[in-house]
Amino acid sequence: MAFADPQSVTVGGTAISLPRTFFEGTQGQFSSADASTKLRVQHAYGKRTRRVIRIDAQKVSADPLNPNINTPSSMSVALTVDVPVQGYTVAEQKAIVDALVAYLGASTGARVTQLLGGEA
Repeated sequence: MAFADPQSVTVGGTAISLPRTFFEGTQGQFSSADASTKLRVQHAYGKRTRRVIRIDAQKVSADPLNPNINTPSSMSVALTVDVPVQGYTVAEQKAIVDALVAYLGASTGARVTQLLGGEA
């Protein structure tokens, strides 16, 4: 089964539609019309199972050393789930993922702010 087409993400209060732009085997990609935002989903199977969902974002901004020049910049954020082939049910995996997502989102995202601020 594959993710529905299109997907949508909301960045800074703006919803971005992401139609499917790639699908092959265990990988899929969804991209905005201007390709500045991409959502990637991939699965790898071996001794362990690794599942990754990732958002890549690109933008153009003024060069801090020369404001007359615009430079491209990009960032990405990913959630990786790495599990043994046996030992955790999908429900148990989901419970652990839900715990991390809730932890990061608690207190209006204070933990994300700490992470991005370099705290350990």
